[in-house]
Amino acid sequence: MTLDTLILGARAVTPAGAALCNIGIRGGRITWLGEDVPEAAEVIAATGLIAMPGGIDSHVHISQPSGPGIEMADDFASATRAAVAGGNTTVLPFCLPEGGQSLREAVAAYHARADGNCMCDVSFHLIVKDTDPVTLGQDLPALIAAGHTSFKVFMTYQGLALTDREILEVMSVAKAHGALVMVHAENEDAIEFLRDRADREGEGAPVWHARTRPVPVEREATHRAITLAEIADVPLTIVHVSNGESLEEIRRGRARGAKVFAETCPQYITLTADDLDRAGFEGAKFVCSPPPRDRENWADIWAGIEQGTFELFSSDHCPFRFADTAGKDAPGARASFRNIPNGIPGVETRLPILFSEGVMKGRISLERFAAITSTNHARLYGLATKGAIMVGKDADITLWDPSLTKPIRQTGLHHGSDYTPWEGFEVTGWPVRTLLRGQTVMLGGEPAGPPAGRHLERTAPETLL
Repeated sequence: MTLDTLILGARAVTPAGAALCNIGIRGGRITWLGEDVPEAAEVIAATGLIAMPGGIDSHVHISQPSGPGIEMADDFASATRAAVAGGNTTVLPFCLPEGGQSLREAVAAYHARADGNCMCDVSFHLIVKDTDPVTLGQDLPALIAAGHTSFKVFMTYQGLALTDREILEVMSVAKAHGALVMVHAENEDAIEFLRDRADREGEGAPVWHARTRPVPVEREATHRAITLAEIADVPLTIVHVSNGESLEEIRRGRARGAKVFAETCPQYITLTADDLDRAGFEGAKFVCSPPPRDRENWADIWAGIEQGTFELFSSDHCPFRFADTAGKDAPGARASFRNIPNGIPGVETRLPILFSEGVMKGRISLERFAAITSTNHARLYGLATKGAIMVGKDADITLWDPSLTKPIRQTGLHHGSDYTPWEGFEVTGWPVRTLLRGQTVMLGGEPAGPPAGRHLERTAPETLL
């Protein structure tokens, strides 16, 4: 039978390694790999390019409630345009109940926002902020059975932070139903103590966001989250790890036998707390949690990436507009860092930054890049048909030009935010074509075609340790 599409001449990164290999696609799946040139209705000439599994960004925030008067800069249409432009084929955003919504009501409302508007595939994590009998006894089990096999709990943020007992109760549901818990690990009481002290001393500039969330705040919470998971006997993911001390807690937990997975993000290898100390209000552009640290911690995070301590490299895309009173310039934000919305845009720049800083600078191999940006995400979050270039998988493929060098510019990005924290950052190696189930959804850096993304139901997480 004639193939629908043949990718010809690329260096393909497969589970068996990286080698010149033609890729045959039929019916949205990879059906053939080899050196021959079979007949195909469409031939994509890819000599000199690298074929990677489409990126899976398993930590993004899209169209999420962000507080009274605050609006996230991306809806599903703009966020997934940016995602495919950056070489991604699947994103996993978080569903957060609003007001008195139940979890199931929140999921239904989130589907209404997403359905028919996505350029790439999506699947929802759940945010658990209530631990009442209906949520834990009915909604969570039903949603896990329906394919929402991961959920996030917070140890910080007023209205979201759970107590240790509540976290244990959530973990017990995960154990009973085969789901994975993700933890935002920062100590809320310690943060509030430091913030109140900063208030008394009249310190309100953006840099105090970083100074009131120092490394020990994250380190302690990371240790406590792992301990709770050991008590509940469940695996967990520590998201957006920013520093070496927290990473060492993860290593210690693993040495004790804990099944703890680790995720980091581009901001922790490229930005520092000094960026929050820029003149005027510019530092607000870099306010996220945990905050960027320092160059010494960059080295620790790189060591974790290079040595395999991190399974996941995500963006934590959480976009707000800068010049907008519904965004970073919210009422009171210029007077106090407390009022600056937390989060930065990054879904489109995640992969190019790591490819340039990691692969092109010789820190990691192509195979390691594929693992921490796609394959491990698929395995850990139950995306059985995703994450690898191999026969039978979805034809989610990104073609990379390793010779293309250009700076990141806001004018060339597709997210809904009006800035990028990486303005002017020089990158070598860019995605130039993205295929979702064999259909081109990005060409030459620009989204292409109608929205073709689907919502994905997921299976139980695969043990990686």
